[in-house]
Amino acid sequence: MKYVFMAAAILSEVMATTALSASNQFTRLWPSVLTLVGYALAFYFLSHALRYLPVSVAYAIWSGVGVVLVAVIGAVVLKQVPDLAACVGMALIVAGVLVMNLLSKTTGH
Repeated sequence: MKYVFMAAAILSEVMATTALSASNQFTRLWPSVLTLVGYALAFYFLSHALRYLPVSVAYAIWSGVGVVLVAVIGAVVLKQVPDLAACVGMALIVAGVLVMNLLSKTTGH
């Protein structure tokens, strides 16, 4: 169940961040509404994930996977292609999240 809540939190945050870009500094109504609703849902689902995961692990997963997904959406939809250094950095973030989930006793496997 913890990963269902984490996935919902991540997807809500990614939706909100993508809408934030389209909100034009909160001057466009529907992207602004989607941003606010998305962030509210993201924190709601993250709070439920915290019942099962330590805050450090949950936040690392939430922010790390979110960064990568937003970068992919930015590259595909907004044509904001990251350079090699950014890709290496994101790969290290993913590696860190995998190490924490696969090897750490903190996650409560």
